[in-house]
Amino acid sequence: MAEHPAYPVGLRLTGRRVVVLGGGQVAQRRLPALIAAGADVLLVSPEATPSVEAMADAGEVTWERRVYTSGDLADAWYALIATSDPDANAAASAEAERHRVWCVRSDDADAATAWTPATGHSEGVTVAVLTTDARGRDPRHTAAVRDAVVEGLRDGTLVAPHHRTRTPGVALVGGGPGDPDLITVRGRRLLAEADVVIADRLGPRDLLAELPPHVEVIDAAKIPYGRYMAQEAINNALIEHARQGRSVVRLKGGDPYVFGRGMEELQALAEAGIPCTVVPGISSSISVPGAAGIPVTHRGVAHEFTVVSGHVAPDDERSLVDWPALARLNGTLVILMGVDKIGRIAETLVAHGKSPDTPVALVQEGTTAAQRRVDATLATVAETVVAEDVKPPAVIVVGEVVAVGARTPASGA
Repeated sequence: MAEHPAYPVGLRLTGRRVVVLGGGQVAQRRLPALIAAGADVLLVSPEATPSVEAMADAGEVTWERRVYTSGDLADAWYALIATSDPDANAAASAEAERHRVWCVRSDDADAATAWTPATGHSEGVTVAVLTTDARGRDPRHTAAVRDAVVEGLRDGTLVAPHHRTRTPGVALVGGGPGDPDLITVRGRRLLAEADVVIADRLGPRDLLAELPPHVEVIDAAKIPYGRYMAQEAINNALIEHARQGRSVVRLKGGDPYVFGRGMEELQALAEAGIPCTVVPGISSSISVPGAAGIPVTHRGVAHEFTVVSGHVAPDDERSLVDWPALARLNGTLVILMGVDKIGRIAETLVAHGKSPDTPVALVQEGTTAAQRRVDATLATVAETVVAEDVKPPAVIVVGEVVAVGARTPASGA
């Protein structure tokens, strides 16, 4: 008999009985999607992986700790057969056929009445990829096609520009520490949908080169201030473009709320009645040390880390940082925007009890091709910054974790 391709269909399983036989790795991979679909899942297996057991403990599935017995599939709408017993799998498959239950078999796809596609999701769209026939089934190929389609949907490269979903308003997008690959999937998609991008100097600049020619890119540092302060000028630019019905992305370095004035911009937009989406970003406070081989916490070394802004010196009356308290902490201190103030910061920490021998690392241009790491101590950091010509942007790490990182350098940084 000629081989026919599988017929693709989407099953609506909410509240409907699904029987899963076997609690091993196959069940561990498939159960989350069944749970997300709202299925009433019965798991039949004498044993289960810790992850599957956790789903049962949380009440997401009903687990009967036994082997398969005839009649288990009588009330099922769909079945996943994945036990390690070939005889039990064959018997269950035969029962599914008798009761007209669509059945997936992990051990014998040819004997199954249904196949599980390689699936992915992007903003309300589910992508499911199946091979055309059983003889040519290659899970790696279907997964690769799935990944390519989902990635294209997420970053906007798959959909023609005039078919893109445009939502007037503003998105405050955290671009991450600098490497364009470290922006979130959602942030990249919103960039692909934007009409206007207002970018910070510290945002991932390489992403701007990928934008279509029609997208207007505005350097936030070059917005005319007029009678306004710089931040007010940026706020006004966001509001004005959004009021013209444009989709606006405010691309910020790191995370919008970590020393990024994201809340100020959100408040200004809210007062103007402009809808705003906030997309968190990977903060340089943890990602840049990590890229340089420095863990901000490490067992037996540091059980805490504190992130502070160093743009205001400790003796400046505008400073909101309790430097004496920081000097008493045993954990890691991460300082952003503090290159030009690090000498006075180090003096203050030592004056309030921090050892002058405390290791310090300065990571300049972290996660980019220009990344470099300079090590010092609190006693030597001021002169080291000058001698090594360390320039912003640089993340400064103070604490014993610096020595841990020095012993075990990261690869691929």
